[in-house]
Amino acid sequence: MKITSFNPLIVTKDAENVIKLFESLGFERRHSIDANTGKEDFTSVRLKNAEGFYVDVANVESVPRDMTLIRMNVDDFDEAYKFLTERGFTNPRGGKTVETETNKSMMMVSPSGFAFDLCQHIKE
Repeated sequence: MKITSFNPLIVTKDAENVIKLFESLGFERRHSIDANTGKEDFTSVRLKNAEGFYVDVANVESVPRDMTLIRMNVDDFDEAYKFLTERGFTNPRGGKTVETETNKSMMMVSPSGFAFDLCQHIKE
């Protein structure tokens, strides 16, 4: 399993204000993704600063409070999923993934409580 990127992801129901904060810190919008989890739609925005640091902000209306995850992009989703589950990580959505034309992702929570957004870009 190769990690292709690794950065923070903020999940919030107030994405515009979070994005404005990061823009005031020098981050610029790179791109956004619209997705549907089956229960709700959400938008994720990727930002980058001049030093090459990334932060992603996802607008999800159903979160009771903001959450910070570590986004871990990998080249092999199934291999990474197996790696994490063998170490006690679980998916709080019962194994459900979020899939778009270009992305497959899933929240994975460690036994101690920190979380990854396990992600693989789908390439044509």
